[in-house]
Amino acid sequence: MFPSINNVASEPSTASSAVLRDVWLASELAIARSTAHTTGHNRLDQELPDKGWPRSVLIELLVQQSGIGEMQLLQPILSPLSLSQRVVLVQPPYPPHLMACRAWQVNERNLLWLKPKSSSDALWATEQTLKSGNCGAVILWQTNIRSESLRRLNLAAQTTDTWFWLIRPISAATTPSPSPLRLALRPNSGGISVDIIKRRGPHCESPLIISLINMPASRQPLETVYEAPVKRTSAIIATRSTTPELV
Repeated sequence: MFPSINNVASEPSTASSAVLRDVWLASELAIARSTAHTTGHNRLDQELPDKGWPRSVLIELLVQQSGIGEMQLLQPILSPLSLSQRVVLVQPPYPPHLMACRAWQVNERNLLWLKPKSSSDALWATEQTLKSGNCGAVILWQTNIRSESLRRLNLAAQTTDTWFWLIRPISAATTPSPSPLRLALRPNSGGISVDIIKRRGPHCESPLIISLINMPASRQPLETVYEAPVKRTSAIIATRSTTPELV
């Protein structure tokens, strides 16, 4: 016996419900399916769906150059996460600095620095780390990355309760990406300029000026603070034997 038309209409399928969760008015910010955590910057929160960094998705930070304040932008979320969960840095341009971590109240004991030998190893290590589900946050730095690798990383992020950021050059802003949130970062006096180039919601007309006044204890620019590596290094060389190339 077939169900009546009324019953079918009143009980939408699971697939239809899933589609509806990804639909929003173009004039409004979307309501994400995943948990969001405040960025710690009120102006930025007001322009993001669910008022914060979304979890379980690929977030892109496109920087004009390394060390302009991208890590300080993430400090408000990395600090509480590092108290009880591991924060993984994959191929950062500079070694993590112990004193900067302590000044930003980031627990260095839960900070894991991965330094793979190649970009393909870095992508593989990131994908496996995300799939493991044992970390609170993962940050990956890459210069060149193929679209198929972006899709794999985004899918891997969706399988775990982890915050995931990909930091790449601002020149990548013109290329397509599956990431639901892409921010272009440029240096600005006293902070950074944040241009939201992609979000689940209306187009953001003008960049946001985010003040980054809580500098490390040395009061020096981030580039200078990064120069001295952590003495008690937690670096791990990520290796693999036979796995498919991601790049």
